Amino acid sequence: MRAIGVQTYGGPDQLTQVDLPDEPLGPGQVRVRVRAAAVSPTDTLVRSGARAEGTTAPDVADVPGMDVAGTLLEVGPGTGTALAPGDRVMGIVVPSGQHGAYRDEVVLPVGSVAAAPAGSSDAEASTLPMNGLTARLALDRLALAPGQVLAVTGAAGAFGGYVVQLAKADGLVVVADASEADEQLVRDLGADDVVRRGEGFADAVRALHPGGVDGLADGALLAEAAVPAVRDGGAVATIRGWTGDGDDRLRYHPVMVRDVAEDQAALDRLRQQAEDGVVTLRVADVLPATEAAEAHRRLEAGGVRGRLVLDLS
Repeated sequence: MRAIGVQTYGGPDQLTQVDLPDEPLGPGQVRVRVRAAAVSPTDTLVRSGARAEGTTAPDVADVPGMDVAGTLLEVGPGTGTALAPGDRVMGIVVPSGQHGAYRDEVVLPVGSVAAAPAGSSDAEASTLPMNGLTARLALDRLALAPGQVLAVTGAAGAFGGYVVQLAKADGLVVVADASEADEQLVRDLGADDVVRRGEGFADAVRALHPGGVDGLADGALLAEAAVPAVRDGGAVATIRGWTGDGDDRLRYHPVMVRDVAEDQAALDRLRQQAEDGVVTLRVADVLPATEAAEAHRRLEAGGVRGRLVLDLS
């Protein structure tokens, strides 16, 4: 089994092709032939060892990757699903050790897999599961009503872009950040108002909404610099586990996608919304799996719009 992983944590050049055994297939699981794996910031944390519980041994590989698309190969015994071998599918992977998306084949809980959006390429489909589910979870935790105002940081990124589009589908008013170069992109995603990213974000939002917005989805990890944009009693959805600045003025909701990694209904809803044009599948570039190190270098350099995708076909 070919995989791309690390045997020593470190920079992008630590990524290398490794041979791993097939994963066993049990009840409630399916086996997917991976054709495409999207590259996300979480992958760089796996590679660098930032999420490691210990150190890897020379004969063990940590395999990054949280998003796959490809073909369903096999359904485990006693597994109820409408999917069948040969179907084009997409799925979310919760990486752990050798279990990651950068593999020729991966075994997943059946709830983590849904049909790929009709008309999408494998590369496009691979960009949806993790960021789409995270964006959906953030909005569900914020629980804003139609007509309320949501601020979004990191709106040009994959997570932020899905938040903007899904929020508009939910009937929210969206004010989002963008650099000058990304402003048209963010407007095209559906933002009602766009303010400059970075320093001054909260003041710019308050200039548009003097009483403060009802909620904030902080994809850019601005943390304390962004929360003044939110009115007293408002809600903040955070990523990377941030739980707030210690005051009780706002409600904080750290969002962990693993909480919904087996929510097949949510994943299938995203599939339908992609088919309906509610969300846009954005691929920045497709690289051979053997160029995973280059993909990580480009991602860490910043400025990537859409997802870099590894081709494992």
